[in-house]
Amino acid sequence: MLFDYETLRLIWWALLGVLLVAFAITDGFDMGVAALLPAVARTDGQRRQVINTVGPVWEGNQVWFILGGGAIFAAWPALYAVSFSGFYLAMFLILSALIIRPVAFKFRSKREEPAWRARWDAALCFSGVVPALIFGVAVGNVLQGVPFHFDSSLRPFYTGSFFGLLNPFALLCGVVSLSMLVLHGATWLQIKADGEPAARARAYGKIAALVVIVLFAIGGVWISQMDGYRIMTDMNPEGPSNPLRKEVVLEAGVWLANFREYPLLWLVPLAGFAGALLALLGLQTQRGALSFIGSKLSVAAIITTVGVAMFPMILPSSTQPGHSLTVWDSSSSHYTLGVMLFSTALLLPIVLLYTAWVYKVLWGKVSERDVSKDMY
Repeated sequence: MLFDYETLRLIWWALLGVLLVAFAITDGFDMGVAALLPAVARTDGQRRQVINTVGPVWEGNQVWFILGGGAIFAAWPALYAVSFSGFYLAMFLILSALIIRPVAFKFRSKREEPAWRARWDAALCFSGVVPALIFGVAVGNVLQGVPFHFDSSLRPFYTGSFFGLLNPFALLCGVVSLSMLVLHGATWLQIKADGEPAARARAYGKIAALVVIVLFAIGGVWISQMDGYRIMTDMNPEGPSNPLRKEVVLEAGVWLANFREYPLLWLVPLAGFAGALLALLGLQTQRGALSFIGSKLSVAAIITTVGVAMFPMILPSSTQPGHSLTVWDSSSSHYTLGVMLFSTALLLPIVLLYTAWVYKVLWGKVSERDVSKDMY
């Protein structure tokens, strides 16, 4: 095997983060545009214009969501078992919203009645708001710890409830996530649309940028006072995947320990603020590329901040802290990770090249007068 077990675990932890960031950056602006649809488009022509800015690319963007889910299933099976069963209702809502989106794209243009199209436009807005909000709520609960444990045969048991996920800190994270993706969608519309929808998107995007900056700062202060999960046992990075062989305690401010030990890591959350400020500046000065690059930077940095703060923890347990999942004790086997890495090295460049080609071919603004009746 080319890499040792420790290195492969680190690579797949990083790759999981890359896939989540790629999904948030690509499908994130789709969700942001959908969430903004009722606010930025007042007439049917304007709504068709806005929809057609994402119509040709949304399906390809969701590939990153599938890749992320597949990576969790294959590389981190314990994480998949706990999160996808424990967050079942939340996952059901997300998948329902993502399923509604293509249906709405296809069916809104089948009839010309305003009421018919208004209902599908509301469904599109739902498909943008709900996943963006729930993804953030999930991250907030992960930072606080999830109520689960394993039995002696490593069967996972989730002991929480859906409404227990809707706590104040998790809802704050949900609003940060929603605002972040609304900002991302607004910067996309500034590049791809013109006229009134683009102008309204700039106005809402500036509000979203300010919300991201303020709430991200509040979340950072909150986390500094929050109990985090400290591993007291010396972990063996080459050891077997058994999460029951460690001691974990709760301590206030633990989620900032990595930043204190490696001060350069503070550049990651600072990049989150800087990206939102760049996006705000780009929206204010009507510089589309600057605003879109800024929003992408903000999305990537905010998500990366969570991963960096928690490392090596992946999913802490609030009921049995010693059963928490870490990079070193919840992965697949050495051989499995190696085969997956080889396959990824072959296939991921193809996905990236195809995605770049699609965006190149479909680049350019979408105006209201360009939208014909046979389009979305």
